[in-house]
Amino acid sequence: MRILLLISVFLIGNVCLAQDPDFPDTRNRRESFTKIQDKDMRRDISSFAMAGLDEGVGKQPLRSLKMIGFSNDSMSFEGEGISVKIKAGTFDANKHKLNYYTNSETNKKYLTRIDGRPFYGDYGKMPNNTIESITVLFGADTVAIPKEAYADLYNPIFSYNEDGIEKYINNVYLSADGKNVYIYMLKREAGGSYEVTWVIQDGKYVRRVVDFGFLRN
Repeated sequence: MRILLLISVFLIGNVCLAQDPDFPDTRNRRESFTKIQDKDMRRDISSFAMAGLDEGVGKQPLRSLKMIGFSNDSMSFEGEGISVKIKAGTFDANKHKLNYYTNSETNKKYLTRIDGRPFYGDYGKMPNNTIESITVLFGADTVAIPKEAYADLYNPIFSYNEDGIEKYINNVYLSADGKNVYIYMLKREAGGSYEVTWVIQDGKYVRRVVDFGFLRN
């Protein structure tokens, strides 16, 4: 069911890779799904992520936490003694170092780096929003999520409207043995959507998986 939902979301706009030829894409794919070496983790993530769609066909879906609330600036999940909340904030350009690429033919400027790093979320344009915080609790214990795990992810979208109904694709999944928690977020955009999975293993944050270039419109 999860795979069918993801296919329907993207085939509406033809799933393909997108890049504006007027400026270079300096983002790399070292954190992409294809680079995952852990077989169990790769199998799990393929069951819900777009980047693992081919490998995920026929696999059993993972159990997930219940979404207990979402709005324009936050989403929250809870269940099995775990709670997760992602909160958005406002991007303040004055607090960041911005690097641009200028097209020599059109003289048009494109934002390609923020604080020295390529970024995700409407790449080439000034962001409006940030991910302000990710709060994860295992009972009363807080799981520390380092800021660098989300500092380069911008303009998050926590829900979308379809036929007048507010829906969401983001979710929190649990591995079959309960050791891994996968926090999944998809940011849909016309110029090449991105998806990120933050991985928590045995109660500690271990890595993220980021893929981009999915065209929605």
